[in-house]
Amino acid sequence: MNNKFTLPYGKTSLTFELKSKWNPVLILPKQIHANEDAEFLVDYAIRNPLLNCGLPPLVADSTKVVITINDKTRPVPNDLLFPPLLRELHRIGVKNANITFLIATGTHVPMQENEFHLLINKNIVSQYRILSHDCDDESNLVFKGISHFSTNIYVNKVFDDADIKIVVGDIEPHHFAGFSGGAKSAAIGVCGRNTINQNHSLLLDPRCFVGNYENNPLRQDIEEIGALIGVDLALNAILNEQKVIVKVFFGKPLDVIKEGVKVIRKKAFIKIDHKFDLVIASAGGYPKDINLYQAQKALTHASLFCKNGGTVILAAACNEGVGSQSYSKFMEGVNSHQQAIDKFTKTGFSVGPHKAFQFAMIAKRVKFRLFSEIEPSTLEKLLIKPVSMMEHDIKSLLSNLSEDTRIAVIPYATATIPVIKGDSDGN
Repeated sequence: MNNKFTLPYGKTSLTFELKSKWNPVLILPKQIHANEDAEFLVDYAIRNPLLNCGLPPLVADSTKVVITINDKTRPVPNDLLFPPLLRELHRIGVKNANITFLIATGTHVPMQENEFHLLINKNIVSQYRILSHDCDDESNLVFKGISHFSTNIYVNKVFDDADIKIVVGDIEPHHFAGFSGGAKSAAIGVCGRNTINQNHSLLLDPRCFVGNYENNPLRQDIEEIGALIGVDLALNAILNEQKVIVKVFFGKPLDVIKEGVKVIRKKAFIKIDHKFDLVIASAGGYPKDINLYQAQKALTHASLFCKNGGTVILAAACNEGVGSQSYSKFMEGVNSHQQAIDKFTKTGFSVGPHKAFQFAMIAKRVKFRLFSEIEPSTLEKLLIKPVSMMEHDIKSLLSNLSEDTRIAVIPYATATIPVIKGDSDGN
């Protein structure tokens, strides 16, 4: 008798079978059900901000508002979040012409005008100013100070020029910042490349791991950056695995992220008795697997379920390829994961090449393979072993394993974090 499993893959899914004798364990995030429909949840959160710290009751005609939004690599349901927020902004007197949507790309390639409809309803696109941040356009950056972690903070001028600064996004586990959400989409998303590099260099600190918020130096730096660039309010949603809104928080960024973290920990932290010999995982489908750069986050989480020396097979479509030219270029002439680590250590931290370092650190502990749409020759240059036929390769791998092999199947690895029973921090 066989057990059938389905994994999200791009905008579709893939199915495979495992013989029952392997006793495979299906691991899913805990389900959180919304008590109300999404529109009500968003509207209620905006009208009832945390600690009563929301929008002012009335503003001057000249008041300028900037709303930062995530780019196409994040599954944020903007069509549900924007209308209630815009209604409230209009109610207090903000004019259409004074509202700017700023796409927070971080170090990603800036989005083009013909892509804006992928994020924002066409009616909104036609009525409001929409800009995409470019972290390398130094002429559009302004210096705001230096954090206690020695991060030089340069932020987008349009963002800095606004009277009210609002970040819109979602909250979920993050592989080194602990959690996304709160001020992060502005503190990283609309800052300069050097600011992002300096912040992200903190990921080398052992306290920078998924699910750790309170003493995570990288996340603490994000909070300080957010304060120095003046993020006023955050509108953050929590989604289930069907990308349905189940919780919404609105208020000061610190209040929002702290409330969100409580929910995500209940949802994503899964207690397990032991680690597994073989982990078969998915990034969770589009846009989590839009490219290899994004899919690496799922591999980090999946590897935490795997014992030392075990194997992780990750299904991630990566229809947009590797997702980072600087990562690919860094790997030219690199013939081993240890060489990647040595090169990264020698050349110093840089976003893009840091992916090579992260893949290499995972490879020190577990073996991993990738089933994707990326050409095998491209993956091999990145020292990633491709899986050509999912079910065939799984069966081939299992043929060399004993019957007491422990197997886990994790369909939503980016949203699933292991906690070994008796270990409270989830690390």
